[in-house]
Amino acid sequence: MKKTLLFIAVFGFSQQLFSQEKYRKPFFTTSIATTLTVNENYTLDSDDGEPFLLPNSLIARIGFGYQFHRRVLLSLHAGFDHHWGYNINAIPTYGTFRFNIRENDGEGLFMETSYGKLWRPSRRFSDGNYYGLGLGIASKISSRIESSVRFKYHRKSILGFENNRLDSFSLGVGFRFF
Repeated sequence: MKKTLLFIAVFGFSQQLFSQEKYRKPFFTTSIATTLTVNENYTLDSDDGEPFLLPNSLIARIGFGYQFHRRVLLSLHAGFDHHWGYNINAIPTYGTFRFNIRENDGEGLFMETSYGKLWRPSRRFSDGNYYGLGLGIASKISSRIESSVRFKYHRKSILGFENNRLDSFSLGVGFRFF
């Protein structure tokens, strides 16, 4: 009787361990993005060779987090922002809440919101706050890697800057490693 119960317990545990996808797991994330601005030299003449939109910044991020459910993820990030159009460098540190709206066979649509602190490496402007809100599409490359494309709104509160903030939209790519 004891051997039968032990066999059933081991068999049930192994089925639980290997048969279901685990959603609770830690991850490491990295991303790179740019903001776009309208080219002042653009004309409707198609022969001038000027593009309508030009990149205006470089935004790099790294972070780590935990997936609590198949739809809910929390993470902490740090990064570097260089806006060459405004000659501003910043180091944001923030937390992100991500909610997967839809999932289909390893692909999904998500929204995320971020809040944190914006550190300024120069004394030209003071430190401020960082806010972000975005939408993205994620796709599994393998069981341990996921890629994503994001469209995100950023608000960087910088005292002394015009309107005391820098608002921008960015387009970027990122990866999550489980």
